[in-house]
Amino acid sequence: MIQIFKTEEGIVHQTDEIELNSWIALTDPTAAEILEIADHFRLDPDHLRAPLDEEERSRIEIEEDYSLVLVDIPSIEERSGKDWYVTIPLGIIMTDTNIITVCLEETPVLNAFMDGRVRDFHTYMKTRFILQVLYKNASLYLQYLRIIEKKSEVIEKKLHKSQKNQELIELLELEKSLLYFTTSLRSNEVVLEKLMRSEKIKKYSEDEELLEDVIIENKQAIEMANIYSGILGGTMDTFASVISNNQNLVMKFLTTVTIVMSIPTMISSFYGMNVNIAGMPFAQNRYGFLIIIGISVLICLLIAWIFSKKDLF
Repeated sequence: MIQIFKTEEGIVHQTDEIELNSWIALTDPTAAEILEIADHFRLDPDHLRAPLDEEERSRIEIEEDYSLVLVDIPSIEERSGKDWYVTIPLGIIMTDTNIITVCLEETPVLNAFMDGRVRDFHTYMKTRFILQVLYKNASLYLQYLRIIEKKSEVIEKKLHKSQKNQELIELLELEKSLLYFTTSLRSNEVVLEKLMRSEKIKKYSEDEELLEDVIIENKQAIEMANIYSGILGGTMDTFASVISNNQNLVMKFLTTVTIVMSIPTMISSFYGMNVNIAGMPFAQNRYGFLIIIGISVLICLLIAWIFSKKDLF
């Protein structure tokens, strides 16, 4: 899908034709759309296809007629009826006349610009637009990190009540999301540092402060991701130990009960042997059965009392 936007008097308008200083947004473009834009702006089609590969790394490439900035952005992926967080590439190509963005799917990072919810956004200020996108991206990481932190608290409360595998699997998914975020944020940090040093991408004095804000915001996101990842990892280890300890307690209780219950089984086995009844105690007594049962119960109670003293129940 190709969408074209242009700001006029500070208001974002969607147009049908590519104009000077307009923004061309490609969302999951077809091969024909990629070739159309590549031919129109004399771009390498591979640079337009790169953001469509989920495994593509963040980087900056400077060509003679244009520059490519590729970063990772956070995205929500639905699995088994629940939302999980991953990262996907976003490509920004800046030419002398226009700016082009390429992404696999619609993203809140760009939707905010399309809806006119970003202050001081102008399509003709191309360098500033890139920095605003990067700032919005870092802010979205922070927003999703807070959501992940709240989700982990909810799952932790569930684990206190029912220690099931499902809750641990959900914590594992959140930990994977944090790992994706940390890796992508570090890659984005390298891009930002290279962007700061690059002299081929024009930066105006008012953009320097915005670039510094982007770098600070990105570092805060990295620190938050690391902190939440450490907390989540510790929580998983703790609950795994609790579950293992509870299992050991259950096994100890069952073993103790088995030992106690084996006493009557042994006695009844002895009396069930095919031997002369004259040699069996209480065999001739009319109350012999009750006496044997009583002795078995007493021995069981005695052993149970000894085990309870040793805290084996």
